[in-house]
Amino acid sequence: MSATQREFVSATAKGKLKGQNRIRLLGICFSAFFAAIAIQAGQLTLLHRAAPANPELAEHEPRQPRPDIVDRNGNVMATDISVSSLFADPRKIIDVDEAVELLTAQIPELDSKGLRDKLTQPGRAFVWLKRQVGPELRDAIYNLGIPGVGFVDERKRVYPMGRLGAHTVGYVDVDTKGIAGIEKFLDDQGAIYTASLNEPTTHTSAPAQLAMDASVQQVVTDEVAKAVEKFKARAGGGIILNVHTGEIVALASLPDYNPNANDKRLTSEQQNMLTSGVYELGSVIKAVTFSMAIDAGTASLASKYETGAPLQIGKFRIHDLHPHAVQTLEEVFTNSSNIGTAKMALAVGLDGHMDFLKRVGLLDRLVTEVPESAKPLLPRNWGKLASATAAFGHGFAVQPLQGLSVIADLVNGGMAVPPTFLKRSKEEAQALSHRLIKSETSDVMRFLFRENVTKGTGEFADVLGYRVGGKTGTAEKVVHGRYSKDKVLCSFIGAFPMENPQYAILVMLDEPQAAEGTHGFTTAGWNAVPTASKIIERAAPLLGITPQFTAEDLAKIAKQAKAKQKNG
Repeated sequence: MSATQREFVSATAKGKLKGQNRIRLLGICFSAFFAAIAIQAGQLTLLHRAAPANPELAEHEPRQPRPDIVDRNGNVMATDISVSSLFADPRKIIDVDEAVELLTAQIPELDSKGLRDKLTQPGRAFVWLKRQVGPELRDAIYNLGIPGVGFVDERKRVYPMGRLGAHTVGYVDVDTKGIAGIEKFLDDQGAIYTASLNEPTTHTSAPAQLAMDASVQQVVTDEVAKAVEKFKARAGGGIILNVHTGEIVALASLPDYNPNANDKRLTSEQQNMLTSGVYELGSVIKAVTFSMAIDAGTASLASKYETGAPLQIGKFRIHDLHPHAVQTLEEVFTNSSNIGTAKMALAVGLDGHMDFLKRVGLLDRLVTEVPESAKPLLPRNWGKLASATAAFGHGFAVQPLQGLSVIADLVNGGMAVPPTFLKRSKEEAQALSHRLIKSETSDVMRFLFRENVTKGTGEFADVLGYRVGGKTGTAEKVVHGRYSKDKVLCSFIGAFPMENPQYAILVMLDEPQAAEGTHGFTTAGWNAVPTASKIIERAAPLLGITPQFTAEDLAKIAKQAKAKQKNG
């Protein structure tokens, strides 16, 4: 090979080497470029997966879904579902008139002018158009293909049981913020669960378990509703409470509301009358006075009281509806004597009476998990007259639940157990309880409650096999600053079975009217009492209480069967 040829080959080899180097360099550059893109994409995917595309959505961080609310048996009372909400980015709307026309055609409730104002807001990147739309409407709007209009995923709170237990469960607003009941309690406790506008989290919270038994709740609601209709009452309520654990197994306040309704502007009648209202419970409060006097040792079953003449205190006189010259303590209770009860309170003394009311909790607001809670209304000046009238429930207003809770403590053996809307074990209740009255005092109170059903105003409360005991109350309502003879609040608070009470019950009817079979009377013995009887008859088996029939019960059953057979 000549020198010229060798030079040519060498030059060619060098050229090839330079070309290969250029190719390698170009390949490295391309690899680095695509690697950077891949890394950036990975970061966007992994690190910012939940971040909304629109900057104005960034303030809505993804939150943990609200926990389900279930009854004591695990039945779902409240839960979350995924929904879509419609929004618009006014900057991307090409034809506002067309967008308004198309959207109002699909959503007639949208106001054209208001919608136009939203879509023409200068500088806005995000406006809500409609929250929580159904799948059919979502698909219809999506198919319109309107630029700048889209959907975001949210969570909606739904209540599978509807109105059942609504006042206990409560409800949330459109942003799933708790507004009432246990729903608000969850937020107030720091467990704030708001709607996520981004990808839903897979994390689920443990459900909030209520003390409520949905089956018993249905019974109470059903019977109270029947009573409200029969007696044409303005409102009604019922509660069943476990006297040993303080668990509120059922609470119904009627009229109620549907927590699934979009518009929940509640009227005053729809509020929870059993916790958010205070009422003079009338003679029901006499049980508190009796417990006080017996526990203080100023009264016993051997005590007798002169009740034949009105009790004069200053310019005022206290009367009895049915006067008796002399009555035993038992008769004062079963005949519901105002005079005898007032004398018991006066024997204890003003300070002793006030101290006992404080001890049982009737001077303070009852605090439970349900935030709707009213404070008791007490006489302004605590003197001899105020003490005497408060002794039989006059001029002294408390929450109905508060009254029931105190009565439960008086018959459960004398232990104060705070009421709860959440499931609680006996061991947990015992740790929270303390002695309120002597066990011997509680024994006497159980006897008096039972006597009032067998011999007194609570006669129609009796249920064969369950030995119900209780006290009635018929209180005149204050209308325009004066007590009305025509408008009354009727209540019955009792417990069963009285030899070893397991549950306490309250039934209350606001302004009931006379009905067939009441002989023109509107007092509690003719309306609230028989309603309580029907509730106990249906609810006791659901609560696991086996009826124990006495010889007297069996004789009544045989008599009823014979009468039924005779009537065909």
